[in-house]
Amino acid sequence: QLQLVESGGGLVQPGGSLRLSCAASGFTVAYYAIGWFRQAPGKEREGVSCITSSGRSTNFADSVKGRFTISRDNAKNTVYLQMNSLKPEDTAIYYCAADYRSSCPMGDYEYDYWGQGTQVTVSS
Repeated sequence: QLQLVESGGGLVQPGGSLRLSCAASGFTVAYYAIGWFRQAPGKEREGVSCITSSGRSTNFADSVKGRFTISRDNAKNTVYLQMNSLKPEDTAIYYCAADYRSSCPMGDYEYDYWGQGTQVTVSS
């Protein structure tokens, strides 16, 4: 059974950092593009970042460029989202998603498999 499990969310002060993990089971993540998405209360889900199956290419939403990085450790079947200089507007539930492809789309409709999400709250 293909499964994605996010972890690493929590409460952090503005300017702080968090690292989210997306652990895959039931499939080899190395063959899949992985995307990170977020949904804030009352807002639509938006693409945050993605990484190609090879790991050679990444994309970021303009709102997080220069603050977030994405990486993958295929040996651990895990993808990470490092979030630095966090802002209150980054508060949302963060989801990771997987799709069997080599490209790195930012549209959520492109992804077939989803985790349950992890809450990130940025507040003083």
